Amino acid sequence: MTSELSSLIWVVALSAVMWVPYILNTIMVRGLVDAVGYPENPQSPAPWAVRMKAAHYNAVENLVVFATLVLVLNAAGISNDTTIFACQIYFWARLVHYVVYTAGVPWVRTLSFAVSWLCSIALLVQAI
Repeated sequence: MTSELSSLIWVVALSAVMWVPYILNTIMVRGLVDAVGYPENPQSPAPWAVRMKAAHYNAVENLVVFATLVLVLNAAGISNDTTIFACQIYFWARLVHYVVYTAGVPWVRTLSFAVSWLCSIALLVQAI
Protein backbone atom coordinates (compact mmCIF):
# COMPACT_ATOMS: atom_id res chain seq x y z
CA MET A 1 0.00 0.00 0.00
CA THR A 2 1.31 3.45 -0.87
CA SER A 3 1.92 6.12 1.72
CA GLU A 4 -0.87 8.20 0.15
CA LEU A 5 -3.38 5.36 0.54
CA SER A 6 -2.28 4.85 4.14
CA SER A 7 -2.90 8.53 4.81
CA LEU A 8 -6.32 8.21 3.20
CA ILE A 9 -7.13 5.31 5.52
CA TRP A 10 -6.14 7.42 8.54
CA VAL A 11 -8.27 10.35 7.33
CA VAL A 12 -11.23 8.03 6.79
CA ALA A 13 -10.73 6.47 10.24
CA LEU A 14 -10.67 9.93 11.83
CA SER A 15 -13.81 10.95 9.96
CA ALA A 16 -15.51 7.70 10.98
CA VAL A 17 -15.21 8.42 14.71
CA MET A 18 -15.74 12.20 14.78
CA TRP A 19 -19.47 11.81 15.42
CA VAL A 20 -19.17 9.81 18.64
CA PRO A 21 -18.61 12.63 21.18
CA TYR A 22 -21.36 14.90 19.89
CA ILE A 23 -23.85 12.03 19.73
CA LEU A 24 -22.98 11.07 23.31
CA ASN A 25 -23.60 14.70 24.29
CA THR A 26 -26.99 14.59 22.56
CA ILE A 27 -27.90 11.44 24.51
CA MET A 28 -26.77 13.04 27.78
CA VAL A 29 -28.71 16.25 27.14
CA ARG A 30 -31.91 14.77 25.68
CA GLY A 31 -31.94 11.23 27.00
CA LEU A 32 -31.77 8.16 24.81
CA VAL A 33 -35.42 8.15 23.73
CA ASP A 34 -35.40 11.78 22.56
CA ALA A 35 -31.91 11.42 21.07
CA VAL A 36 -33.06 8.67 18.73
CA GLY A 37 -36.53 10.14 18.21
CA TYR A 38 -38.00 13.37 16.96
CA PRO A 39 -39.03 15.37 20.04
CA GLU A 40 -41.18 18.45 19.48
CA ASN A 41 -38.99 20.72 21.60
CA PRO A 42 -35.54 19.14 21.76
CA GLN A 43 -32.97 20.50 24.16
CA SER A 44 -29.95 22.00 22.45
CA PRO A 45 -26.66 20.15 22.72
CA ALA A 46 -23.68 21.83 24.35
CA PRO A 47 -22.07 24.60 22.26
CA TRP A 48 -18.89 22.51 21.86
CA ALA A 49 -20.99 19.63 20.48
CA VAL A 50 -22.61 21.95 17.93
CA ARG A 51 -19.17 23.10 16.79
CA MET A 52 -17.90 19.51 16.72
CA LYS A 53 -20.79 18.47 14.50
CA ALA A 54 -19.99 21.35 12.14
CA ALA A 55 -16.32 20.30 12.08
CA HIS A 56 -17.37 16.74 11.25
CA TYR A 57 -19.58 17.92 8.38
CA ASN A 58 -16.72 20.02 7.07
CA ALA A 59 -14.37 17.03 7.27
CA VAL A 60 -16.79 14.83 5.32
CA GLU A 61 -17.29 17.50 2.65
CA ASN A 62 -13.54 17.82 2.17
CA LEU A 63 -12.94 14.08 2.34
CA VAL A 64 -14.76 13.71 -0.98
CA VAL A 65 -12.18 15.90 -2.73
CA PHE A 66 -9.17 14.47 -0.88
CA ALA A 67 -10.15 10.83 -1.39
CA THR A 68 -10.88 11.37 -5.07
CA LEU A 69 -7.50 12.97 -5.63
CA VAL A 70 -5.63 10.24 -3.72
CA LEU A 71 -7.42 7.50 -5.65
CA VAL A 72 -6.82 9.19 -9.01
CA LEU A 73 -3.14 9.64 -8.20
CA ASN A 74 -2.92 6.00 -7.14
CA ALA A 75 -4.63 4.80 -10.33
CA ALA A 76 -2.26 6.94 -12.39
CA GLY A 77 0.77 5.60 -10.54
CA ILE A 78 1.76 9.05 -9.31
CA SER A 79 3.57 9.05 -6.00
CA ASN A 80 6.35 11.43 -5.05
CA ASP A 81 7.62 13.48 -2.14
CA THR A 82 4.96 16.15 -2.75
CA THR A 83 2.02 13.73 -2.75
CA ILE A 84 3.30 11.88 0.31
CA PHE A 85 3.91 15.10 2.24
CA ALA A 86 0.57 16.63 1.20
CA CYS A 87 -1.34 13.55 2.32
CA GLN A 88 0.40 13.39 5.68
CA ILE A 89 -0.06 17.09 6.36
CA TYR A 90 -3.72 16.85 5.27
CA PHE A 91 -4.41 14.34 8.05
CA TRP A 92 -2.79 16.49 10.73
CA ALA A 93 -4.46 19.66 9.47
CA ARG A 94 -7.87 17.97 9.60
CA LEU A 95 -7.20 16.69 13.11
CA VAL A 96 -6.17 20.17 14.25
CA HIS A 97 -9.23 21.66 12.53
CA TYR A 98 -11.52 19.25 14.38
CA VAL A 99 -9.98 19.95 17.78
CA VAL A 100 -9.74 23.74 17.50
CA TYR A 101 -13.19 24.07 15.88
CA THR A 102 -14.62 22.13 18.82
CA ALA A 103 -12.71 24.35 21.24
CA GLY A 104 -13.88 27.50 19.46
CA VAL A 105 -10.45 28.78 18.37
CA PRO A 106 -11.24 30.88 15.27
CA TRP A 107 -7.88 31.77 13.70
CA VAL A 108 -6.27 28.38 14.10
CA ARG A 109 -9.45 26.75 12.79
CA THR A 110 -9.26 28.82 9.61
CA LEU A 111 -5.52 28.28 9.22
CA SER A 112 -5.82 24.50 9.61
CA PHE A 113 -8.64 24.43 7.07
CA ALA A 114 -6.51 26.47 4.64
CA VAL A 115 -3.58 24.10 5.10
CA SER A 116 -5.74 21.08 4.32
CA TRP A 117 -7.17 22.86 1.28
CA LEU A 118 -3.66 23.68 0.04
CA CYS A 119 -2.75 20.00 0.44
CA SER A 120 -5.65 19.09 -1.84
CA ILE A 121 -4.50 21.71 -4.33
CA ALA A 122 -0.98 20.24 -4.23
CA LEU A 123 -2.44 16.82 -5.02
CA LEU A 124 -4.51 18.30 -7.83
CA VAL A 125 -1.41 19.92 -9.34
CA GLN A 126 0.41 16.58 -9.20
CA ALA A 127 -2.52 14.89 -10.94
CA ILE A 128 -2.56 17.48 -13.73
